[in-house]
Amino acid sequence: MSSSYLWVKALHIVFVASWFAGLFYLPRIFVNLAMVAPDSLAERDRLLLMGRKLQRFATGLMLIALASGLWLWLGVGIGLSGPGNGWMHAKLTLVLGVLGFHHVNSRLLRGFEQSANRRSHRWYRVYNEVSVLLFAAIVLLVVLKPF
Repeated sequence: MSSSYLWVKALHIVFVASWFAGLFYLPRIFVNLAMVAPDSLAERDRLLLMGRKLQRFATGLMLIALASGLWLWLGVGIGLSGPGNGWMHAKLTLVLGVLGFHHVNSRLLRGFEQSANRRSHRWYRVYNEVSVLLFAAIVLLVVLKPF
């Protein structure tokens, strides 16, 4: 293995983990936003500012994670064909799910900005766990390569 492969692989892991940190925390901000009293404008504005900054930061991390992942997949030849690569199909499907989750976070944040949220803090507490399940499934697939 070339040293550039190992560097890109290490950076990919760092940026994926960092992206997920944002995906773990932004829904937690949604829990807090859903609990804000209607007359607490300063608290609402502070949480919205935190959410916007975190979403922008997570988006940048996502782009680097995707670029390094594409480099590993296409540039190095970690492919989809051949025996024993079924895990990669499953992983890429889950990555599409993570991209969808990221997009839904953007839409939910926009809803809070427009005072259009209709969900309870309990719903956001459950929603918050989606990213953990996606992360765990992807890590298990990459490490165990079960099929």
